[in-house]
Amino acid sequence: MKIALISLGCPKNQVDADVMCRSLLAAGHESTADLSQADVIIVNTCGFIESAKAEAIENILMACSYKEQNPNLKVVVTGCLAERYQKEIRAEMPEVDAVVGIGSNSAICAVIERLSAGPQEQFGPKTAMPLGGARVISTPPHYAYLKIAEGCNNGCYYCAIPLIRGGLRSRAMSDCVAEAKWLADQGVQELIVVAQDPTAYGEDWGKPGSICQLLDQLNAVEGIRWIRILYAYPERITDEFVAALQRNEKVLPYLDLPIQHCNDEILHRMNRRGGRREIEEAIAKLRAGIPNITLRTTLIAGFPGETEEQFEEMCRFVRDMQFDRLGCFAYSPEEGTKAATMPDQIDEEVKQRRADQIMEIQTGIMSRKQAERVGQELECICDELDEENGLYLLRTMSDAPEIDGNVCVPADEYQLEFGHFYKVHILDSDLYDLYGEIVEELV
Repeated sequence: MKIALISLGCPKNQVDADVMCRSLLAAGHESTADLSQADVIIVNTCGFIESAKAEAIENILMACSYKEQNPNLKVVVTGCLAERYQKEIRAEMPEVDAVVGIGSNSAICAVIERLSAGPQEQFGPKTAMPLGGARVISTPPHYAYLKIAEGCNNGCYYCAIPLIRGGLRSRAMSDCVAEAKWLADQGVQELIVVAQDPTAYGEDWGKPGSICQLLDQLNAVEGIRWIRILYAYPERITDEFVAALQRNEKVLPYLDLPIQHCNDEILHRMNRRGGRREIEEAIAKLRAGIPNITLRTTLIAGFPGETEEQFEEMCRFVRDMQFDRLGCFAYSPEEGTKAATMPDQIDEEVKQRRADQIMEIQTGIMSRKQAERVGQELECICDELDEENGLYLLRTMSDAPEIDGNVCVPADEYQLEFGHFYKVHILDSDLYDLYGEIVEELV
């Protein structure tokens, strides 16, 4: 059958989709990007926050709309929304033909084969979800995500991830390294290490700090040029972790520290480990040990009970810390989490106003930091061609794909190769992107 697969949400979810796609191809099915030509549409959903749920539902309904022209079309819902709301999907969207939980990802081929027999449901324990496996590479061929763990034990009161994906399960180090070698053999040059909390890798084995050993082994993989870690929790920024970043030259000076707040009382109410002092110490340790490091973070505005004084403290903190990248989100009460039942829930308008105010502060910081890069010569990897605007889109070490900005180079002046590295002289900047000219190709 011709199968179209729509994957939503985070890179970890994309890796799951890539594994499912490979198993379907191995079973003799054919993939198609044209939904109108598909026999089966799989929607691999995210269900992390309210906006992600809305996007998932929108895509499910869109997939089902193709049944109007093809009554034999089958629609399968997988991923986080399916895991969390299987009964609701079945009750409210009867046009969906199968709902498959994450613990049954490996059964996707069997589910597809049984679709002709009528509506299907398949749910296994979360621990049955494969940590790895043969996969396709759905990203551009020169970069790929390497998922090193599943689930989370941090227990943050606002987060639904443990409800959806269960507790921390670290993938065997030998398996991670073997996949990294396979990716390198496929032409991948940038390896992006992902998990809910990569710095917790190995803690479920009783071996905290195992991420350091893993980075040592990944650094030795021939063919990989850049290694990027997307997330690192402040309480796990140890001297050993900083030393691992320093000694492994392929590991980029780039980290996302998802701190969520800076006020000690709010952090305690969130059930976060550590407080403002630990956050500031982690930032200072990273900036002292790796002076050119790019730091991202995320913040939550309007957590239950947050006072104006506590919010103002966060505003001052953002000004003081001068993060290179920052996203602030209005608190979203997630069903089943402890935070959703807390007293002193804050009005939606107030939450959004606070989030917008934080982003306004960060806009000024970002504009200045972007302007400071004008005149520099930066190593960049070429991702793609924006034909509409006549620009090649490249990225620096400081820019993760699909998250950060681009370095834009005029396409009518150069002939660049995707996945190749270039030195670019930066001529101009705006809030998110840089603009430059090619100095030389880097071998």
